[in-house]
Amino acid sequence: MQNYDVAIIGGGAAGLACAVSLIKEDKNLSVIIIEKGERAGRKIAASGNGQGNASNAEMSVGHYHGSGAYLAGKLCCEGAYNPLSLFDFLFVKDKLGRIYPAGKQASALSDCLVRKVKTGGAELLCSTEVTDVKRGFTLTLSDGRKISAASVVLAAGGKAQKQFGTDGGGLALAQKLGHSVTPLIPSLVQLKCDTRDIKTLKGIRTECRVSAYDGKGCALASTVGDVIFTDYGVSGNAIFYISSYCAGVDGASLSLEFLPDLPIEEIERDVAHKLAEGYPQTELLCGTLHNQVGRAIIKRCQSVDPATIARTVKYFTLNVEGSLGFDYAQVTKGGVPAAEVDGGLQSKLVPNLYIVGELLDVDGDCGGYNLTWAFASGMHAAKSIINSVNGYD
Repeated sequence: MQNYDVAIIGGGAAGLACAVSLIKEDKNLSVIIIEKGERAGRKIAASGNGQGNASNAEMSVGHYHGSGAYLAGKLCCEGAYNPLSLFDFLFVKDKLGRIYPAGKQASALSDCLVRKVKTGGAELLCSTEVTDVKRGFTLTLSDGRKISAASVVLAAGGKAQKQFGTDGGGLALAQKLGHSVTPLIPSLVQLKCDTRDIKTLKGIRTECRVSAYDGKGCALASTVGDVIFTDYGVSGNAIFYISSYCAGVDGASLSLEFLPDLPIEEIERDVAHKLAEGYPQTELLCGTLHNQVGRAIIKRCQSVDPATIARTVKYFTLNVEGSLGFDYAQVTKGGVPAAEVDGGLQSKLVPNLYIVGELLDVDGDCGGYNLTWAFASGMHAAKSIINSVNGYD
């Protein structure tokens, strides 16, 4: 049976960042990454709509959720780690603060990390799943082999986007080793809504201020961005952002504010002017909004009153009926509770077991926050392992 100093289960963002950090600090460590997919870093290569939204210029703990949000605050937002230092190329920032490789190619991120793993001497074993882990550690692989390791890093991701291998298998391994898992909910995902008033809007994209409310009408979050109307409800950047606040909330609703930069009084005057000019009811918002959007708003109002129409432009509500689920979600909300790991991300239940990335109960907003957490948590676990090997606290 082959023995390693560190076995990393999962070749995604957290696992690769951990391996790169380990071999950079100690080239004598024997490190293996075990990835169930055909290649490592597939989810990274699809991030940011294929452009690689690696981080964000506006880092604060308020962008993180779950019992481990405070960990993300320490590792991502207080300067403990700079995940961009893992890479050997330039980055650029867009007007929303999102940080991308200058070449706007997400595969550059995964290619760079995989190259560093291979040139640094770590072993990368793909198309292989860890089917069991015994304390000690003995790992059983899907090809029948067994290996042992002094330390194990669980970095297999959550349950979102199983096409990339994140089907909850890592959480099952954590449970086998005695850890608990909070309820899992898809996040950063398209939302299903009551579509009676938006059926005619399928395929239309518009910029809105989107606000989310709970079942009691209390505000959850608000953002401005693209909304895309679909046959099931709504999608787009603003919806992906707001979905992390709606996830798991009973009776959640959305309020879409069309024309967020125009005051309601100006819209009301515009409608009154068109009425005075003899425009038919269905055309009272033509030119001011996409014609189909304007007609949908007026149909809901069932009124030609300018104040009523203007108010509906600013407060167009939709009841949230669910989401498209884990297959379409970018992130898993929930995971191993943060209380079950120490400040170094080492398990409090199993010595020398480290849990990182999406496996922990930490999820971030849309905009590079989840990749930042994955990279930083992998780097932090590596630092903890190096300190342990060297006998530091």
